[in-house]
Amino acid sequence: MELVQARGAELNRYGFLLCGDRGEGADLLQDALVRVFTHPKAGWTVQDVERYVRRAMLNRYLDQYRRQRRLRLLLPRLSGGAQPEVAPDHGGGVDQRLDLQDALKKLTPRQRACVVLRFYEDLPVSEVAHRMQLSDGTVKRHLSDAAARMAVALEPTQTVTMKGNR
Repeated sequence: MELVQARGAELNRYGFLLCGDRGEGADLLQDALVRVFTHPKAGWTVQDVERYVRRAMLNRYLDQYRRQRRLRLLLPRLSGGAQPEVAPDHGGGVDQRLDLQDALKKLTPRQRACVVLRFYEDLPVSEVAHRMQLSDGTVKRHLSDAAARMAVALEPTQTVTMKGNR
């Protein structure tokens, strides 16, 4: 498969950035590939297919989050009590990369998707809005809220610079 050979590493990184887990990111990519290639179109180029795969990955990520949130809301009712939360073990000596990953985890799925599309994909706000089917103003609000959340989550010596969202 030409797409996976040419763009597989970038698509895996995209999946990782969306969900924050390498295994889940790889699963997102595999699900998207299955969905896109189940009904292939004649005359597709690698760029055309990549766009469809990225969109399928984004949709799958947002759908999974919605399902998990609903389950978390229903689970305490079904079991008769609140479920204990498991704190992640970060170990000692967390470097900047892990701090940034932790800050990304604190974002809502839409905020995270906006940040990934805007700054990893380097898309203009209007294209992020188009891909997420939101207005430009909503994307700007998500980017602004994400920057504020990340600034609080990161140490004072690390600043989040998200310019270009206006």
